[in-house]
Amino acid sequence: MKKVLLAMLIATMVLGMGFAQGTKDEAAVKGEKQIVILCKSMGNGFFDAVFKGSQEAVGEIGGMKTTYMAPSQATAEGQIEIIESLIAQRVDGIAISANDADALIPVAKKAMAAGIKVISFDSGINVGGRIVDLLPSNAELIGRQQIQLAAELTGMKGDIAVLSASAQATNQNLWINWMKEEIKDPKYANMKLVEVVYGDDAPDKSYREATSLMKKYPNLKAIICPTTVGLLATAQAVKDAKMTGKVEVTGLGLPSEMKGYILDGTCREMALWNPIDLGYTSTYILSALINGTSKGSVGEVIPAGRMKSVKVEKDGLIYMSTPYVFNKDNIEQYAAIF
Repeated sequence: MKKVLLAMLIATMVLGMGFAQGTKDEAAVKGEKQIVILCKSMGNGFFDAVFKGSQEAVGEIGGMKTTYMAPSQATAEGQIEIIESLIAQRVDGIAISANDADALIPVAKKAMAAGIKVISFDSGINVGGRIVDLLPSNAELIGRQQIQLAAELTGMKGDIAVLSASAQATNQNLWINWMKEEIKDPKYANMKLVEVVYGDDAPDKSYREATSLMKKYPNLKAIICPTTVGLLATAQAVKDAKMTGKVEVTGLGLPSEMKGYILDGTCREMALWNPIDLGYTSTYILSALINGTSKGSVGEVIPAGRMKSVKVEKDGLIYMSTPYVFNKDNIEQYAAIF
């Protein structure tokens, strides 16, 4: 069985690499610049929306070809192999949502040494492994907001838990640190963060972790999931356990995926930035770096189409907007978009 799974994994990666080579050849014939949106894993609706934004931006910019790639599972090793293949193909730019902030640095440095413009977005690569890092929002605002949502839903009392992606996920770890800071405020004296668990952005593991939390903590009042995959799986676990209304579910979710759970009360409130805008902005940044109008230096303002512009801050960080809160009053409107 293990050999079969390994063969399937290799075949998936080879097909993906072959697809990228084909698009590179096509782009070369047309004189287009080739960029790749490298995401954490396949089958994630959030990243599907990110790529739609990249396609939109490419349509406006012109002279570019964008390709969506990701390993079959959310591992740094899978991303490293893909980046190695992209170096060999000499693509012009890569925007990466990293599975590990440090593990990708050596191969990303290799890509940049080969003349490829490398940026990270959503889940960053640490300094040295990219030119700039596009963050969907300020980590402090995201983390504090997650506790604020849980407090509102629970009446500011009871045990709460966090179900995150992988233990190495840069963005989730930053947000969780700020959650821990926010809950120190005396106004949350009747709330307790009992545990942080990891579903590795795998639906089945996230479901099992959520189920385990409900069994382990009888006074559990809310589960916060700062990951779209984890939120969807947790909502189903709570619903299956007939704990709707007893254990609140909140976090960061895709409106299209969470619409049913919001309307039936399983997840009464959640938040998220627009992933389409994230892919769109990443593509404009790559375009500026590739054509030489930007070097990604601190203080630079980079034009970003309908997003107007973004500014490069210390350590190459670029921030987008504050997460938007979704509930039964607005979910249907946004579910039709992403």
